[in-house]
Amino acid sequence: MMRRVLNNQPSDTQSQRENIFHTRCNISNKACSLIVDSGSWCNCCSTRMVEKLGLITTPHPKPYQLHWLNDDGDMVVNQQVEVEFSIGNYQDKVKCDVVPMEACHILLGRPWQFDKQTHHDGLTNKITFTHKSKKFVLHTLSHSQVKEDQVLMKAKREQEREKKTPKN
Repeated sequence: MMRRVLNNQPSDTQSQRENIFHTRCNISNKACSLIVDSGSWCNCCSTRMVEKLGLITTPHPKPYQLHWLNDDGDMVVNQQVEVEFSIGNYQDKVKCDVVPMEACHILLGRPWQFDKQTHHDGLTNKITFTHKSKKFVLHTLSHSQVKEDQVLMKAKREQEREKKTPKN
């Protein structure tokens, strides 16, 4: 007789099958959430992060409409910001479109991947590339670490909303 164990936890390798690449980075000495997404045709950072860190924006050279990042309908992306960030020993700067997103603070899309000639190992969910003649391997966060970051970011957003909402 065979029994199936219902509480089997997938190995780290198996669990990466459905995970996108999440990690943490430092921007202006603050820990920030970062996603690398090959499905995104732009590098983006959150409006909230730009405001909180006091980053200086510049007008976007080619403003465009976006309608998939929030439920508020179409919006015009008309600002960019150059973001200096680090992940471990890797330090870089990237130009990002400023958008109201909540999934992460910074999203590195195809432009960053193309410029860095990254290699994504889908099995291990690691990203390898060379920057300034040095090889880097970026590791994704575990599912529990990603969830922890998402819960923390949501709690901070809710605290900010409560502060803005007048009490009767």
